[in-house]
Amino acid sequence: MLEIIEDTLVDGIKLLPFLFVAYLIMEYIEHKTSNKTKKVIQKSGKFGPILGGALGVFPQCGFSALAANLYAGRVITLGTLIAIFLSTSDEMLPVLISETAPIEIILKILAIKLVIGIIAGIIIDLIINIFRKSKMALKEGTEGETIAQMCEHDHCHCEEGSIIKSSIKHTISIFLFILIITFIINVGVEYIGKENISNMVLNIPVIGSLISGLVGLIPNCAGSIILTELYLEEVISMGSMIGGLLVGSGIGILVLFRVNKNIKENLKVVGILYVIGVICGLIIDMLGLG
Repeated sequence: MLEIIEDTLVDGIKLLPFLFVAYLIMEYIEHKTSNKTKKVIQKSGKFGPILGGALGVFPQCGFSALAANLYAGRVITLGTLIAIFLSTSDEMLPVLISETAPIEIILKILAIKLVIGIIAGIIIDLIINIFRKSKMALKEGTEGETIAQMCEHDHCHCEEGSIIKSSIKHTISIFLFILIITFIINVGVEYIGKENISNMVLNIPVIGSLISGLVGLIPNCAGSIILTELYLEEVISMGSMIGGLLVGSGIGILVLFRVNKNIKENLKVVGILYVIGVICGLIIDMLGLG
């Protein structure tokens, strides 16, 4: 147990400088582009899923929360919301960067999430237009809360002001969480065995993707960190990881249930995300894209 604790601390401390740099860049992007991003999404129209999916890939804290708020006001379509949720990277990107994962792996994961998000968003909007025989009604001028307000309410740690201070807070918060998750994984690997854990997840058809999808539904950074760490430890496949990451949208789902009063509609969004994530995860593994 002492060796496990020591290994966890050593591995975690090695991540700190990379994690801080990653969040420093993310905070800079967030503070420089948040208002522009909102305006672009508001004016995207039928190109919403394309622009939403593309912008969702870039690490912007609170972007999924902003999307949920815009959708609740019918400023964006369901397809655009789904595209943003599917492509949103959440904490996956800084974890991969801090673990010095190969750049080609990082780009492949981002590209897969981007393509799936855009395609799914376009198809959903097309289906809605065909069956309802009219475009989804959009209410102009809906403002709602800003990204900063969303982050404040939902503890996303994207404070206005000094990006260095904000980056330090976010780094410490995620660093502690990574330590906890890594410790739990290390204990499991030590006492159960990596091969036994992998066999339970990988060698039983569909189970891995179903479980990863459920982990992705955790409405904060926990899901993406767990899935990314399990993939880096070679406990789950790339398909299972991406499937779970597609389902996860950071605090977006929480915000959606808070600002959108139609509970059935919110549950449908969750169901759509889960089904898309599981199916795409299975397809990725079957095609050997990992």
